[in-house]
Amino acid sequence: MTSLDKPTHQPTGPVPAGPPADAPPTDDQRAVTQAALFDAFGGIRGTVETMLPGLLFVMIYTINKNVTMSAIAAGTVAVLLVIVRLVRKDTVKHAFSGVFGVGVGVAFALFTGTAKGFYLPGMIYGAGLGVAFTLSALVGFPLLGVMLGPVFKENLSWRTRNPGRKKAYTKASLAWGLVFLAKYAILFPLYWWGDETQLGWVLIALKLPPMVLAVYFTWLFLAKAPPPIDVMAEWEAEEAAEKERKAAAKAAKAAREG
Repeated sequence: MTSLDKPTHQPTGPVPAGPPADAPPTDDQRAVTQAALFDAFGGIRGTVETMLPGLLFVMIYTINKNVTMSAIAAGTVAVLLVIVRLVRKDTVKHAFSGVFGVGVGVAFALFTGTAKGFYLPGMIYGAGLGVAFTLSALVGFPLLGVMLGPVFKENLSWRTRNPGRKKAYTKASLAWGLVFLAKYAILFPLYWWGDETQLGWVLIALKLPPMVLAVYFTWLFLAKAPPPIDVMAEWEAEEAAEKERKAAAKAAKAAREG
C-alpha cells in the first residue's frame, strides 16, 4: 500500500470511520459525483474553449483555403481565451491544455502547409488516449481512477481499499478507451483518403458527442459505486490526534517536574 492509498502516519487516536466501502451510494453522493465530473472535465465553458479554435480554423479554411490565415486565427483565439481567464483569475488548467494542443496543431499546419497538419497532432493524441485508457483497464490500474482520485480526495485508496470503486473506474476507463478508439477508427480513414475540409467538419461534429457519451458512462458507473474514502480527512484526523498526544505528553511531563 502506497502513501497515496492512505496517510503516511499510522493512527494514534480515533479516526472518523466514514461510510463502509460497500455502502450503497446516496442521492447526495450522486450529486457530488456529478459536480466533480462536471468540474474535472471543464464544464460547458471548458468545452466551448476547447472547440472554438478548431471550429474557427475549419470555418476560415472552408471559405478561403488559406492554411496560414486559418492557423493564425485559431492560435490567436486560443491565446485570447487563456488571457481572459487570467484577467478574471479563473481556473486556467483547461484553457492552457487547449492552447497547447492548438499551438502544436498550428505549428504542424504551418510546417506542412496543409490543413491536415493542423488536425494530425490532436488525432494522434486522442488515439493514444484511447489505447492508454483501454490498456489501463485491462491491466487493472484504470487511468480514470488516477485522474479522478485527487478530485474525490481519495487519491489511490480505491486501488486497495475500495474494490467497488476500482471496478467502477475500470469500467469507466474501458468505456473511454472504446469510445475514443471508435471515434478515431472513423477519423483516420478520412485523414488518409478524405478531403481536408470534409475531415475538418467531421472532426468538429465528433468533438462533443463522444466526450459526452464517455462522461455519461463515467457518471453512470461512479454514481452506483461505493463512496470514496477521504484520505485527506483521515490524514487531518491523524495529525490532530498526534498533536493531542504530544500536548498530553508535554502536560504530563510538566506535571511530573512540577
